[in-house]
Amino acid sequence: MQKYQNFYEEYVPKIEYTMDQALLKLAAPTCLLEAMRYSVNAGGKRLRPIMTLAIYQAFGGEINEDIIQIACAVELIHTYSLIHDDLPAMDNDDFRRGKLTNHKKFGEAQAILAGDGLLTLAFSWIAESKIDDTSKIKLMTSLAHNAGPIGMVGGQVSDMLGNELNYSHEQLVAVHNLKTGALISYAALAGGILAQVSEDIEQELKMFGLNYGLAFQIEDDILDVNDSVDVEKNTYPHLLGMVGAQKELATIINQTQQSLTTIASMQSFDYELVAGLLSYFERKND
Repeated sequence: MQKYQNFYEEYVPKIEYTMDQALLKLAAPTCLLEAMRYSVNAGGKRLRPIMTLAIYQAFGGEINEDIIQIACAVELIHTYSLIHDDLPAMDNDDFRRGKLTNHKKFGEAQAILAGDGLLTLAFSWIAESKIDDTSKIKLMTSLAHNAGPIGMVGGQVSDMLGNELNYSHEQLVAVHNLKTGALISYAALAGGILAQVSEDIEQELKMFGLNYGLAFQIEDDILDVNDSVDVEKNTYPHLLGMVGAQKELATIINQTQQSLTTIASMQSFDYELVAGLLSYFERKND
């Protein structure tokens, strides 16, 4: 996994620098930019843009500043979703990553507008890039699909409705495939679109990202229990028990890895680099 670790350590600073510099160049109200930059620069794993870049490079793509900014578009949407999730009308959180949430720092109206700004800016970054028009259209269409009402936003609605319901296993998987998996699936697909892979490989990348997102959510639920948080309903430990949730996680990780094996059998591909993304799950749930 050392190849991926080296890649991660090289490109996370570039991702963060690219986003901040692009935001600083915007001719937007200072108070709005401050709120947008506050959440964008609040940290995080940068998993989504890293996934796009790793997959693009794995297919032989050469990463430059333009490609990095395209990859960062999904991070803007992820950040906007967190700002809105934290609002009083949603999760009503005061802190995120150890810092005041955006609305606690800047007020609700400014937080809403900061999220709106990040959402729309994401599509500008793709549209104004130097890649070919066909790839631009595919990226923007896929991002709108996966971030919108039949993707992440729809998943957030189902998640909220779940406060009054007890979801079955099938329903819980469906919710998280939208809420968490949709943007990660896009991130994987985007790397393939940029590398101009075949439609068959695009489908495998979508499945890789979807399964990765589901594993990510199961892992998160397990870690919440390990951190002495009450086992809430509509989580995998609540539905399957801790042992069952851990078995489910292992199964999904295996399926995620199988997608990479399939891709490697279809086209020359740096399997080692992308498989390093799975190192996130290499920890003991104790």
